[in-house]
Amino acid sequence: MSTQELGLDAIYDLAKEVMLANGCDVANAEALADIISRAERDGSHSHGLFRVPGYVKALRSGKVDGKAKPTIKHITPAVIQVDGHGCFAPLAQSVGLPVLVEATNQIGIGALSLVGVHHFAALWPETEYLADRGLVGIACTAYMPAVAPAGSKEALFGTNPLSFAWPRPGHDPVVYDMATASMAMGDVQIAARDGREVPLGTGLDENGQLTTDPAAIAKGVLLPFGGYKGSAIALMVELLAAGMTGEQFSFEARETDNKDGGPPRGGEMIIGLSPSVVAGDGWRDHVEGFMQKMTAIDGVRMPGARRHKNRLNKGPRQINAALIETINSFL
Repeated sequence: MSTQELGLDAIYDLAKEVMLANGCDVANAEALADIISRAERDGSHSHGLFRVPGYVKALRSGKVDGKAKPTIKHITPAVIQVDGHGCFAPLAQSVGLPVLVEATNQIGIGALSLVGVHHFAALWPETEYLADRGLVGIACTAYMPAVAPAGSKEALFGTNPLSFAWPRPGHDPVVYDMATASMAMGDVQIAARDGREVPLGTGLDENGQLTTDPAAIAKGVLLPFGGYKGSAIALMVELLAAGMTGEQFSFEARETDNKDGGPPRGGEMIIGLSPSVVAGDGWRDHVEGFMQKMTAIDGVRMPGARRHKNRLNKGPRQINAALIETINSFL
């Protein structure tokens, strides 16, 4: 695989320039460039520049409004709704998250419901935003059907990622972001692009047979991680991201999507919790004692540690050369 070096500033500038050239205003373009460059910085390649073609397809088809201006509605003091009016999710998040932090600090718990958005990025930036401000964060979103419920061979769930973050003052927060599918679809697509096999159990081919061929799985169906356990969590995500927000379930998103290759419209649920309010004084020392106990065990790696380590490297990143060529063709 041929690669090309790009610095982090160059990645940001390229992403912003492409979005501006394809219908975004400055606010939308900068929100996308920020989330894309941070993904590349942290080594989350499947959610970085790899996503740009999908962003562009959705802008060019008119499915996503690159000039949308999200609006905030206070349903209760602890429940906030942001309507993206057809924007990509990062801009709606940038509007809603500061309000969620304020509500959570005051009340101890808060919920941010995002509607009218197109989510195509990683989930960890939302929850880490909360953890960096001393709060616990939980976030989830649904997608179009790609995952078969346990025991079946028919796609109903999206890859339905779930993210959780816990603050550790003086240390990097605990952060995880996982698909409830056995593997994120973006990682399956990258494996197919690079000619690599995936573990048996990742998914089924068009005939419902287990396969290690990622290209065959992309045409077939993914399986949930952990069998019935992962399937139950995927169901929970559907209910929180669609049932709780009033937005589309994965199967509804497929029915209404224009099939341009970009992300469908959907919802996202973000929940904030304040340890200071709920647990009271002393929570930091209590939790840190547990963390030290855990990290002292040989072989244990704290969730999110790889991303935090990667971001210490301020140097250029190796980007697939063919991908860069494709992105430049959008200018």
